[in-house]
Amino acid sequence: MIEHHLEIPTPDGSMNTFYVHPDEGGPHPVVLFYMDAPGKREELHDMARRIASVGYGVVLPNLYYRQTREFVMERTEEGFKRMRDMMAHLSNALIARDTGALLAFVDSRPELDHSRIGAVGYCMSGPYVVTAAANYPERFSCIAAIYGARMVTDEPDSPHRVVDKLKCESYFACAEIDQYAPKEMIDTLEAALKQARARYRLEWYPGAQHGFAFPQRQGIYDKPSAERHWVRLFGLFRRTLGA
Repeated sequence: MIEHHLEIPTPDGSMNTFYVHPDEGGPHPVVLFYMDAPGKREELHDMARRIASVGYGVVLPNLYYRQTREFVMERTEEGFKRMRDMMAHLSNALIARDTGALLAFVDSRPELDHSRIGAVGYCMSGPYVVTAAANYPERFSCIAAIYGARMVTDEPDSPHRVVDKLKCESYFACAEIDQYAPKEMIDTLEAALKQARARYRLEWYPGAQHGFAFPQRQGIYDKPSAERHWVRLFGLFRRTLGA
């Protein structure tokens, strides 16, 4: 595989990005990887490499670029406060703008197939992949939200309010133990998906906690659930993107 640490220009500055793709056999279908709240880090780079290893070009941007080039999460009271502050400066509107920049980058790369694009987002980025596909419905073939938080809010651009704009297949992985995405929230999301007649699969992961897919999340990582989520992701990508 070939890895790059590069800069993607956006209307708000330069977005530092990890980009990995196979070293032969292109043009490759694309997966945009939207980070979780602790930020772009080696743990996510490894997950991006796993996706790339089966035939995809994976683009993993630092969504906090407006505030910092590198966010290092510290699991202390002050560290969590800083993380919440970083999350608070983002919005669905900003992510839609960043997605436009990511798509322009994809379109500029001859090794990528810009007609086959999917996205995956974890935790805070569950809403962001819905936002991306709702704002660019003709560009996305699939999205996956893994234990997405804030999938239902009072805002007009809440994910559950825009699912009627989706044209792609969607997958939602929901942890049974998740204070950030309780069952009532997920039930509201699913009702909206049904009303919109969206093409989706929403699946519960019994006994799993929020963050179960991250290998370095001590005490929370659950290998059977994590591997199941990989099976679902790769199945979604094969159906909608090919490889």
